[in-house]
Amino acid sequence: MATPFSGVDGGAGGVAVMAGPLNPIDPSTPSKSCLKNSVLKSPILIFLFFHKAIRSELDGLHRAAMDFATSGGDIKPLLDKYHFLRGIYKHHCNAEDEVIFPALDIRVKNVARTYSLEHEGESVLFDQLFELLNSSIQNEESYRRELASCTGAIQTSISQHMSKEEEQVFPLLIEKFTFEEQASLVWQFLCSIPINMMAEFLPWLSSSVSSDEHQDMRKCLSKIIPDKKLLQQVIFTWMEGREPTNVCTSREAISISKTWSHDSELPEPIVTTEIHCACESSANGKRKYMELSSNVVGSTLPHPIDEILLWHNAIKRELTDISEAAKKVQLSKDSSDLSAFNKRLQFIAEVCIFHSIAEDKVIFPAVDSELSFAQEHAEEEIQFDKLRCLIESIQNARANISLSELYGKFCAQADHIMDTIQKHFKNEEVQVLPLARKHFSASRQRELLYQSLCVMPLKLIECVLPWLVASLTEQEARLFLQNIYLAAPASDSALVTLFAGWACKGRSGNACLSSSPLDGCPARTKTNDLRQPCCNCKTVSSPDQKPFIDGQIEKVERPNSVSHGENGSCLSSGATGHLHQPPANGSSCCVPALGVNSSSLGISSLAAAKSLRSLSVSPSAPSLNSSLFNWEIDVSPSDTGCASRPIDNIFKFHKAIRKDLEYLDVESGKLCDDTSEPLLRQFTGRFRLLWGLYRAHSNAEDDIVFPALESKETLHNVSHSYTLDHKQEEKLFEDISTTLSELTHLHAHLKRSRHRDNLSGNLCGASDCEETVRKYNELATKLQGMCKSIRVTLDQHVFREELELWPLFDRHFSVEEQDKIVGRIIGTTGAEVLQSMLPWVTSALTQEEQNKMMDTWKQATKNTMFSEWLNEWWEGNSNATPHITTSESCLSQGADIHESVDCSDNKFKPGWKDIFRMNQNELEAEIRKVSRDSTLDPRRKAYLIQNLMTSRWIAAQQKSLQAESSNSENLECSPSFRDPDKKVFGCEHYKRNCKLRAACCGKLFACQFCHDKVSDHSMDRKATTEMMCMKCLKIQPAGPVCVTPSCGGFSMAKYYCSICKCYDDDRNVYHCPFCNLCRVGKGLGIDFFHCMKCNYCLTIKLVDHKCLEKSLETNCPICCDDLFTSSLSVRGLPCGHFMHSSCFQAYTCSHYMCPICSKSMGDMSVYFGMLDALLASEVLPEEYRDRCQDILCNDCNKKRSAPFHWLYHKCGSCGSYNTRVIRTDPNCSAPSQRQSE
Repeated sequence: MATPFSGVDGGAGGVAVMAGPLNPIDPSTPSKSCLKNSVLKSPILIFLFFHKAIRSELDGLHRAAMDFATSGGDIKPLLDKYHFLRGIYKHHCNAEDEVIFPALDIRVKNVARTYSLEHEGESVLFDQLFELLNSSIQNEESYRRELASCTGAIQTSISQHMSKEEEQVFPLLIEKFTFEEQASLVWQFLCSIPINMMAEFLPWLSSSVSSDEHQDMRKCLSKIIPDKKLLQQVIFTWMEGREPTNVCTSREAISISKTWSHDSELPEPIVTTEIHCACESSANGKRKYMELSSNVVGSTLPHPIDEILLWHNAIKRELTDISEAAKKVQLSKDSSDLSAFNKRLQFIAEVCIFHSIAEDKVIFPAVDSELSFAQEHAEEEIQFDKLRCLIESIQNARANISLSELYGKFCAQADHIMDTIQKHFKNEEVQVLPLARKHFSASRQRELLYQSLCVMPLKLIECVLPWLVASLTEQEARLFLQNIYLAAPASDSALVTLFAGWACKGRSGNACLSSSPLDGCPARTKTNDLRQPCCNCKTVSSPDQKPFIDGQIEKVERPNSVSHGENGSCLSSGATGHLHQPPANGSSCCVPALGVNSSSLGISSLAAAKSLRSLSVSPSAPSLNSSLFNWEIDVSPSDTGCASRPIDNIFKFHKAIRKDLEYLDVESGKLCDDTSEPLLRQFTGRFRLLWGLYRAHSNAEDDIVFPALESKETLHNVSHSYTLDHKQEEKLFEDISTTLSELTHLHAHLKRSRHRDNLSGNLCGASDCEETVRKYNELATKLQGMCKSIRVTLDQHVFREELELWPLFDRHFSVEEQDKIVGRIIGTTGAEVLQSMLPWVTSALTQEEQNKMMDTWKQATKNTMFSEWLNEWWEGNSNATPHITTSESCLSQGADIHESVDCSDNKFKPGWKDIFRMNQNELEAEIRKVSRDSTLDPRRKAYLIQNLMTSRWIAAQQKSLQAESSNSENLECSPSFRDPDKKVFGCEHYKRNCKLRAACCGKLFACQFCHDKVSDHSMDRKATTEMMCMKCLKIQPAGPVCVTPSCGGFSMAKYYCSICKCYDDDRNVYHCPFCNLCRVGKGLGIDFFHCMKCNYCLTIKLVDHKCLEKSLETNCPICCDDLFTSSLSVRGLPCGHFMHSSCFQAYTCSHYMCPICSKSMGDMSVYFGMLDALLASEVLPEEYRDRCQDILCNDCNKKRSAPFHWLYHKCGSCGSYNTRVIRTDPNCSAPSQRQSE
């Protein structure tokens, strides 16, 4: 825990609020009256003031870091600001994890865990920042820029986190919790922050808001704090940050008689203190005082620092009881009381944590800066965690687990904890206490002890003080309270009174620990509650009796109080041991309780918060949410022992993302030192590639992956936070793009200026160049910070996805469902994106990971032409390095490609020239080999056999083509026009500026349809290698533009496909890598997607269609044209079959049944209702009235018996008239007995 930061600038002065893009209820908005009303109506919105103060501190810190990066200077003030912000935000997060998120998780599942994980990530960022601050290169310019970048990354991360809370968490809290419950949560939040931090947090918060907002916050707090003046005085004293007036009254005066201590070396006045009663007896109208004299002080503990021994003894006594209780559990084999035992263990663990924090942060640094027991403290946390795990193992033990062995380990672990802590305490008592006694005065020792106590939060102190006092003798207890009174500053008078009252609850009998000859109880004086009588101090346990007892505590009055637990019981922080009962006389204590430990919304400071942070993989420093009771983390699916799953390949993209993010982070730091154009151009290209591919990846998650998760009932809300992340990250990319464009323009201007000055020899422009260079360096430094921010943001985002979302697929989705998700993602990814994505992803993967990824992709696209497209694309890019290795040595080139095909035996590669030289026997042998090859797809096999059988004719055609091609001047090199009047090049089918030279006959045609119209064979446009520009009439290699210098790069069409050799200057066209065809549309993921099972591109509206495997690789049932290659629109039927839309319109004029399966093609309820009315009005002849007919329903496929009719027969199951008669029965006496499925 952080200690008070004396002398640190709390950020007073002007406030600059950085409004985030996702902040619908940001207090920085102009509508202050709206905010005021909202806060008064919804106490939870007081967190908006906290967020505003944090944003202001972040903004000022980032400005200071940027000034330090550009101008240098002293780092000390900046370091103080870093420490202050880290302490404030750390405890803010811990209190949220302990109070707000567990309460929200009870009512709204799958929301809080993500935000708790973000807190972990932000803690890691602070750790990295302080590692940088502690480095030895602080004077280097690169160090200062890196420091500014890290500061900007923290600012971005925290600002985005708070914006998401305001957009998602706060509205849920307002919706799910009443006003009283919200007030209770905020009060618990405040009581969960350590006292020393509250003394810094509230004044800083007050100074960060306007005067009007300060008044609104006070009004809101007055409704949140219980209606006890003592509690309100404690909080508002902290808030004002100064001593209140009339702090010490005559009732509270401390009379000090100066005498000298027994230590001759350290003369220190011994005081006789009159401590006022916090709890007074009303049973017999008399008060019992226990005078605190100087004799008691001198005889009991001559050195105040020896109070640490009291803590050690109390902890050891509690641990001894726990060890004995563990042995009893082992002997009895009774695990029914383990829950109570676990609560007791959690309490003492929390006491040990805060005791360790106090030592590490207060005692040890003061005694000796090099003295540290951090390793021992960490080891104790681990041991407590192991014991907690054993308790869980026993509670969740199954029949096949040896309970005897678990009980043995359980008992041994309890003994081990006891031995470890005893040894640790002994070392501290030998090494630390003598130094403190020697070097510190009694006053200083008391101050250290008081500061150590203030490391705890109020809610824990309320339970720890009675627990500790119950283990002390009367003299020790009096001296303990006396030291608190003497060490506390005057402004803490109300707080000390609160401490004294809580401590009195730990004593037995009717005697008060703090007494005064003055009449009246100070707590009563503080609260002014004259209606409530004073009471005796009542305890539940004595020093000799320390059972773990459940009891009750008083309820706290609030203007609109929240009902507490079912029986009003109060568990101390950590769900602990000593619980307080009201006195026997029925009167309640004058000192008010906080009421947070008995609230039904409250969750113990360890157990529940740990369940939300169970995925933490890097335990932070001990805090309210120490790693003591972290649940075991989920095993990552990337572990070597886990079987590969289809969804894993989606997360493989994260590896490539991280690689490029690292590149941007590192290379952006070089832009200041290297102003060369190649570096800037390469950096820009790499950034834009990452942006485009990340956008495709995030869109796939938002549109496919996250909805699939949300479709599971137990996973509602699990992905909303990640969707917000994508929006914020897109904004970051846009900001970087804008800055990069400015940097590029500035670089071009600088280059032109230098070139102009060199030509003219002008030295006067040197100052202008220097100014440009300065602006360039400032912009480059800003860009470096933004790149650091995007790296940190995306790193944390993908890390949380892998930690939280990835395991959910294994638990809630079958392999088939995962295959379907992967197929949908791939099916919405266009060819252009795949061409950029595949080399990008595979370059970051090992060869084994590449093979696994491609095997998964092939499995998901097994019904498609993806492998064919992949091979064509790789082979068509001779400059590209094939990073992907396929399991097949050769993949087919498709039914339209007339090229050589590699055979698996590598003996014969049948090109057309080879086929022409083959004799009949060789040809037949080759056909038989193809026929026996079981690895070939049937359609591919039929194609190969057909071509081999016609190979002689095809070879002859190829030979004649060679002769024709030698005389190109004989070709008809003339343009064709789509619109002769306007001289628009093209044909009736396409608007384009070129003609294609058919590979089959060597002639020029505007398109393949024009070729097929006048030829006796079909044109394979994929085999086309040459084209003719219709502007210059020159034949040249096929490409997107004319290469003739006279045309000046004349474009052949807006759209060009290098695979299909498709040119279109009129329509939106895209190439589907799974159909391996060009289709009309804007593209996959825009208005079409490719269904992997149907193997066809369907409109986005048909995402939820009924799939039939390869259902479109057939002819239209109406016109018998091929559906797969058709350029006409296709209509999907509810049964899963397809036909052309135009055919559907014509067919449904007279039919309503599918021509293939006979199912109804739409909603026929209206038509069937008309038939019901028609049949009801008909009267059958008497001889047919008793006859029945057995029918089969085409819609539900069930057999039923229906009354006789010569035309219409209604299904008794689904009500459809789409039926057919299968048998006529002359007698219909018992139709129900004849019904069958």
